[in-house]
Amino acid sequence: MLIGFTGAQCTGKTTLLNMCKTQCSDDWNFVDEVTRKVKRERKVMINEAGDDLTQLFILKEHLTNHVVDSDSQNWILDRCILDGYVFTKWLHGQGSVDKWVLDHAGCLLSMLGERLDLIFYTEPDDITIEDDGERSVNKKFRDDIISIYEEVMASSMSTPGRDTWRRKVVRLSGDVDTRMRTIHEHTNNLK
Repeated sequence: MLIGFTGAQCTGKTTLLNMCKTQCSDDWNFVDEVTRKVKRERKVMINEAGDDLTQLFILKEHLTNHVVDSDSQNWILDRCILDGYVFTKWLHGQGSVDKWVLDHAGCLLSMLGERLDLIFYTEPDDITIEDDGERSVNKKFRDDIISIYEEVMASSMSTPGRDTWRRKVVRLSGDVDTRMRTIHEHTNNLK
């Protein structure tokens, strides 16, 4: 089984992942980070300062994370390929990422999205942006990212037979306990 969290910065993904580590059975494996790992290992700028190179490294991490042995092992990803596409789309709109990189991200979303059993989208609700020294605290950037998520998830434009990931999206809203109940309910239904 392969499950990914997705959503704008500061919407509770890491909090929920950490709770899954303590509340889910021992038969789960976790991928804790993508973007920060790329920043740390590749010494590239992230968030609004990202560029072609940043996004290509991030997309490579998503490719690696989505091609795991999910037939015999259970995996939960802190972020999934939908994040890679949404942030690439924003950066392309800013002129920071070339069209071919956006197209590459779109192809990966179609291909890797099929591998996911569930995608937990963390609704922004009234969660405030907290500065942790790495995530962007720019409210307009966050609002733009949220808008792109909504646009992409609602889009009727898809490749026939692909983009089946849309029906796998589960929206997580409410307080942390409510979100965790929703996670448990959906993961238990997959078993």
